[in-house]
Amino acid sequence: MDFKVYQKELELQSRGWIPTFHDVSKEVLEIVKASGVKNGTVCLASHHTTCSVIIQECSHDIDSFDLEFLQHDLLDIMRKIAPDFKEEHQYRHPGPIHAQFGRFVNEPGDFTSMNTDGHLRSVFFGRSETMTIKDGVLDGGEFAHIYFVDWDQVRARHRQLNVTVMGTADDLKEDRKWNGGKTIDTLHKFTDEEKSDDVHYTLQQKR
Repeated sequence: MDFKVYQKELELQSRGWIPTFHDVSKEVLEIVKASGVKNGTVCLASHHTTCSVIIQECSHDIDSFDLEFLQHDLLDIMRKIAPDFKEEHQYRHPGPIHAQFGRFVNEPGDFTSMNTDGHLRSVFFGRSETMTIKDGVLDGGEFAHIYFVDWDQVRARHRQLNVTVMGTADDLKEDRKWNGGKTIDTLHKFTDEEKSDDVHYTLQQKR
């Protein structure tokens, strides 16, 4: 069984002024198909520290901010956890040394470092996701879409999503079902000791 690796980079343009949700499902499906991998995994990783990759249902309805309703609901929650950066010194970051570093690497202004909200939000969601490929099909369930989220809203930015497909082009012979497909019972089972009589309850029980 030969193991293969197939890598592609998706180039994206975020708009700034509000977080951007890029639906890259179509492109990822095309990359998986082009890879020739029948059974394996695909890793979707952001090249940037203020961006995330999430797998979520498509909400279909889109508001005037060009966000799906579920995306805007998510943004509303994140604004409560990590509020939009609106005022200087709202957060500890960026400090004076970081601002100086930004000038050293030719950032267009100190304002570009005022994206602490984006950094914090990406920490919550992480910068990558991994999905399973079964028999040549990306296993996302019935409703999953893949979104690259750019939380940074200080300016329009060019972004990159790295896609790495790993696995084999061979068919798998063995049955995938663990333990014959029997449903795993994870519910708590009371021990005899936990179910034993307690003197505090005897007044409420009929003997």
